[in-house]
Amino acid sequence: MSRTRLTVGQALVRFLAAQRSERDGMEHRLIEGCFGIFGHGSLAGLGQALLQAELSQPGALRYYQARNEQAMVHAASGFARMRNRMSTLACTSSVGPGATNMVTGAALATVNRLPVLLLPSDVFATRVSDPVLQQLEHFGGRDVSVNDAFRPVSRFFDRVQRAEQLPDALLGAMRVLTDPAETGAATICLPEDVQTEAFDWPDDLFEPRVWHVPRPVADPASLARAVEILRGARRPLLVAGGGVIYSEATEALRCLVEETGIPVAETQAGKGSLVFNHPQAVGAIGATGTTAANALARTADVVVGVGTRWSDFTTASRSAFALDGVRFINCNITAFDAAKHAGVSVLGDARAVLEALRSALNRWSVEVSYRAEAAALAEEWDRAVERAYCLGHVPLPAQSEVIGAVNAACGPRDVIVCAAGSMPGDLHKLWRTSDPKGYHVEYGYSCMGYEIAGGLGVKMAAPDREVFVLVGDGSYLMMAQELVTAVQEHVKLTVVLVQNYGFASIGSLSDSIGSERFGTSLRYRDPATGRLNGDVLPVDLAANAASLGVVAMRARTIGELTDALVAARSEKGPVLVEIETDPFVPAPGSDSWWDVPVAEVSEHEPTVRARTAYEQAKAHQRRYW
Repeated sequence: MSRTRLTVGQALVRFLAAQRSERDGMEHRLIEGCFGIFGHGSLAGLGQALLQAELSQPGALRYYQARNEQAMVHAASGFARMRNRMSTLACTSSVGPGATNMVTGAALATVNRLPVLLLPSDVFATRVSDPVLQQLEHFGGRDVSVNDAFRPVSRFFDRVQRAEQLPDALLGAMRVLTDPAETGAATICLPEDVQTEAFDWPDDLFEPRVWHVPRPVADPASLARAVEILRGARRPLLVAGGGVIYSEATEALRCLVEETGIPVAETQAGKGSLVFNHPQAVGAIGATGTTAANALARTADVVVGVGTRWSDFTTASRSAFALDGVRFINCNITAFDAAKHAGVSVLGDARAVLEALRSALNRWSVEVSYRAEAAALAEEWDRAVERAYCLGHVPLPAQSEVIGAVNAACGPRDVIVCAAGSMPGDLHKLWRTSDPKGYHVEYGYSCMGYEIAGGLGVKMAAPDREVFVLVGDGSYLMMAQELVTAVQEHVKLTVVLVQNYGFASIGSLSDSIGSERFGTSLRYRDPATGRLNGDVLPVDLAANAASLGVVAMRARTIGELTDALVAARSEKGPVLVEIETDPFVPAPGSDSWWDVPVAEVSEHEPTVRARTAYEQAKAHQRRYW
């Protein structure tokens, strides 16, 4: 067997460049590039290897320079989601703080079932120089480093202590990255001395390798049980989750529900499974849902979840599905999610399962009156959306009006990106989706700071689409620095920054539990009271963006915002448009609930009232055994 002598870092880069994924006969590059921020732990290892590849094999594994380690993992997650998990990016960091900065990104990827490859540097395997710079010594274990923090937030974890361990680690990571039932963050820790060690590698390690992504079909018995339950249903409701979109099952969903008349509600990750004005589309479900979907949820006798993990927002903290005896059918590629709510588990790929259900139901349909009821509820909600888009609120516009203006400015294939604050909830219920990949809201981890980094990854994955990032001022201040990466790489983003001087989402929630927006406004400390309730801070975020090389604009009205969005289309690089909104104008309510416990005892009267309301709402919460 022929062999090639390379360092561990060089072998890793060459291996990654040769990996492919395949589904339905379509091949993709599995690892399309590598983000990296270098320090002493990685500069001579992976850094040197990436440089060598760039010089000798241009384009084999492109290096991208990031500004924050957490942000580069978010960008990789955005990239992977946009590619329906068929391709992703690797992320490498130095030892210590560079590595632990990626832990939050790893958690986000794993929560959202998104494949990302993390390559944090680690302390010396030989221990000859211990303790090295940035090493946290664990008194009870010499083999423990800060990288062990990745274990609970990764779907795959390994540490390469010897060069010959690398192939097993890489093959294990690739298996998890391409397994739709197990995917998430795959972490391979690389001691800084091992990265530079040379080894004679078998050449077949670097041969192109294709990882087949399967479409598992449902077990006939479980499918038959689901069909029997559905045929006996009078008021079924289908809840489409992210699995519908990742498995490219939107056409199969459309065909099924048009034949059966089953209305479709959508989770955050599943939004776009049906076009917003489809006859069977009733919009968002749960705590951030539409009144149409939630009204149907309350009286549904059978709930079919397709590709959803049934989060608390989706189930309105298990209060959404209120009918006694309601039954669940869980169609999911992951057994863990398929078993939730004591449902009938139909384990398999979403597209394969939906096609099988359609065939087995054999043109069975709900009653015409139920179709009409669902359509009427959806039309009523759409009128509420239109009113929210056109409030004409003065002197400052409402956030719903900003969403309406951006929605109107978007083309059919444009993408909206968001993650945290009040915006995701408003988008879930108000945004009119036209394309399965047009709505990208990270709400599994709802990580502040994801928006711009995630938008960067989305645009890198889909350069032919316009990408609009909606972000509040609080989230912008968490992690705006990847705007510099967008400038550097000529990546066009249009960032709409909603300025309301604080954390408006948590402010509203604080009001609801009787805490009167405590600690949620960006204000001076008042010398007279000693509290943070003085004047608003004179923060100029548009000027901040301009200082990073971004084309920055300001809009005072919805008309000016519309003009700015038109002007932004002609720009070649990133654009930021700042607009101030009134945080006290809510979006239309969803007739739903979210379980946020309120202090059981308090001397503060608003808290006492909030506790009473909480106990009344909690009485409707169910276990869904």
